[in-house]
Amino acid sequence: MKDARCFLEDLTSRTQDLPLFTSDELPHYADSLKQLFHKLVKPKPTGRPGRPRKPEKVVDDNLDYATVHKTRENGRVVKVEKRVVFGSAQRIEERMQELPSKTINTSYVERSNLNWRMWDAHLTRKSLMFAKSIRWLKAKFSICVAFYNLIRPHETLSRTNDRKFLPKTPAMAAGVTDHQWTVHELLARMVMV
Repeated sequence: MKDARCFLEDLTSRTQDLPLFTSDELPHYADSLKQLFHKLVKPKPTGRPGRPRKPEKVVDDNLDYATVHKTRENGRVVKVEKRVVFGSAQRIEERMQELPSKTINTSYVERSNLNWRMWDAHLTRKSLMFAKSIRWLKAKFSICVAFYNLIRPHETLSRTNDRKFLPKTPAMAAGVTDHQWTVHELLARMVMV
């Protein structure tokens, strides 16, 4: 739960508007979202003697959160259901139309997880590899993320309408930088920090 909360606090600190959240059914996300986006509503006085009731936590009306439920048989996914946890289904559908995916899913994070596992053996599942120090694992992972976002051009971002390949990184697409970085440039910046 602590990791989910830290992750969501970091994510929401980087956004101006309340984003649309989608995930698998790990309950920690819903609990953390409830803790982060709620208001306290005072109950009406009952007129009876005694201690007044505590304020109730009510989830923010603007919070949109949906999950993906996967039904598995013999290790294979046979059914995928989408469930709205917070917010309205209509508003979530409208927000989905503005995104590249158009449907509630976890495919982007699943692809990211695959990338990180391919690039770092310490993150591989069911392996004898393990990180002996969280500090070094975080440092190595930071380099992988920086490489992915600043140096490595992505084909889907790099294709132009006339089907030419112009190298473009996620950082360039987001407007963070105006050029594709070199490894030397990345390492020089990391040393300075």
